[in-house]
Amino acid sequence: MSKVLVVDDNRTYLETISSLLSDSGLEVSTAMDGVEAMDAIRQQKPDLVVLDVVMPRMNGYEVCREVKGDESTKHIRIVMCSTKDQAFDIEWAKRNQADAYVTKPFKPQELLATIKNQLREINRK
Repeated sequence: MSKVLVVDDNRTYLETISSLLSDSGLEVSTAMDGVEAMDAIRQQKPDLVVLDVVMPRMNGYEVCREVKGDESTKHIRIVMCSTKDQAFDIEWAKRNQADAYVTKPFKPQELLATIKNQLREINRK
């Protein structure tokens, strides 16, 4: 079973995404900001992180850079999921090595398809 960490400071999004993924058979854990996320990533070594951009203490771009810059975690897939929907935001996520980007509000099936596609990429390697 694939392990996914969902990181969002908005409890509604956190619970919605977590439920969607749990109902799809994934093992889900959560964090409410970037600092909690980094602790969870180091301890749990998830396969994939669904990551909000705008969060207190440490934003999603900072988390992404830290994960992708560390030899022990750089393999973890990151799907950014944010209300920031401008081309600049998506490009900035790519420059920070995010593997995919989904804008909020999202269609549940779109987010799920993106996550499953990223998990398939892991299994191909």
